[in-house]
Amino acid sequence: MNSYSKHKLVLFGAGKIGRSFIGQLFSRGNYEVVFIDIDKNIINEISRRGSYNVLIKGDPEEIINVRNIRGVWTGDQELVTQEIADASILAISVGLKGLEMAIQFIARGLLRRYEDNNEEPLDIIIAENLRNASSTLEKELKKILPNGYPLSRQVGLVETSIGKMVPLMKIEDMGDDILNVYAEPYNVLILDKIAFKNKLPEIEGLAPKDNIKAWVDRKLFIHNLGHACAAYFGAYRYPALKYMYEILSHAEVVNFTREAMSQSAKILQALYPGEFTSPELLDHINDLIARFQNRSLEDTVFRVGSDLLRKLGPNDRLVVPLNAGIRLNLPVDRIAEALYFGTYFRATDENGQMYEGDEQIIKLIQQDGERAFLENSCGVSLPGVEIILKIFEEHNSSPYTPDDIVK
Repeated sequence: MNSYSKHKLVLFGAGKIGRSFIGQLFSRGNYEVVFIDIDKNIINEISRRGSYNVLIKGDPEEIINVRNIRGVWTGDQELVTQEIADASILAISVGLKGLEMAIQFIARGLLRRYEDNNEEPLDIIIAENLRNASSTLEKELKKILPNGYPLSRQVGLVETSIGKMVPLMKIEDMGDDILNVYAEPYNVLILDKIAFKNKLPEIEGLAPKDNIKAWVDRKLFIHNLGHACAAYFGAYRYPALKYMYEILSHAEVVNFTREAMSQSAKILQALYPGEFTSPELLDHINDLIARFQNRSLEDTVFRVGSDLLRKLGPNDRLVVPLNAGIRLNLPVDRIAEALYFGTYFRATDENGQMYEGDEQIIKLIQQDGERAFLENSCGVSLPGVEIILKIFEEHNSSPYTPDDIVK
């Protein structure tokens, strides 16, 4: 007889999204939340206290005390395996770098569950900013699980669209409490309705959708793109400004961001006809810009814009809509400009350091030239390359030259 719990969420990742969003939602929905993480200090503190605070940065501000939690360190491999085997639902929020390790653990837990004759399917909520997340996990799990394991019957791979903004906490704000985490008031988890093998959890804040691919792309094409556009254009024009609310206090930044988001919204509608109406997307754009301007959140330009190799890459927020718009013969000039501004992004953290790896963008452009960088590193289609190269020429002869901005 196994110790299967009807109300236990096993959550890989005790980071910002894991604590402020996924863990918080399920804890408030009367689930025990078991955090699995590589950070032993965080896990020990979760286990010692059994609770933590989420500081909601809005008007008014609010503190949510998250309770009924435990922590398990990834070094305790046997215990991690058994927690998965006994879970009623799983979630992953580890980021791309932690995904491989999490999948290894999950495969072992699934196999233990199967060997224990637990025939209840296990749903896995994939709380990652990853397109085609379910097919990625399915492919990786099949590599590990033995032939004959009934993956399609026993496991529901549930994609999500994570729209909650969780800024980096300043060192002085963390104080002595390593579990404190900031978040905005937005608290809706969009997820794949049809992927669940079990009944959808009765959790306030879950928003199940039939066509999750469209909603994942809505996040990428509008939210992620809009955030990046504001950060890159804002940093280019106002390099001394630190916070998103500061750069978005300038009408030219708001107007540029809105125009780029509107172009991308039209591309999204063309890709998913009938899924979104123009008024719905306009309301979404207006709501996002207001959220980006949240002064209390103190979200930094550095956090929003950094990690350039990924964010300017072929599968991310600017290049995917850009290439799709070109393919559909729709306007993309504002999106192309945002990518150009991104190549000159030089924001630093509170210690004056650029994000690790972002300097490589500078080196790649210097070594290979703009054309090779756009084609090979960004994956921009040939027509898009020509559009952006023209922008390079225009801006390099404008009063706002890259040399001026970098100073």
